Amino acid sequence: MTNEHPYPPAFRSGDLVSVSGRLGVTEPGDLVPGGFDAECPQAFANLDAALRSVGASRADVVKVVVYLIDIVDRDGLNRVYEEFFAEPRPARTCVGVASLPYGGAVEVEALARVRDV
Repeated sequence: MTNEHPYPPAFRSGDLVSVSGRLGVTEPGDLVPGGFDAECPQAFANLDAALRSVGASRADVVKVVVYLIDIVDRDGLNRVYEEFFAEPRPARTCVGVASLPYGGAVEVEALARVRDV
């Protein structure tokens, strides 16, 4: 957490993990150049890092919500989603929005359930 962002990237309560919205930004917080095509894979990489920070993985994800400023990018999202998640993929909602923080093109949030091995 920082003063600018008074919430964690991910929060775990027992076996439930909630991942805050992840943008296509680098560690310093700058949007990756290249618009949606560059931001989308980075947003999913940031989702992966947030999951790992609380002992979860992408295999634990049960629901994803994606916000797009241009719903036309849904096909590109589908390609990244298929590469990121193995079958069976988690449920997903895709929402078109007017704007995102920092002028981002895509934001991804997730809900996961960590299964004991």
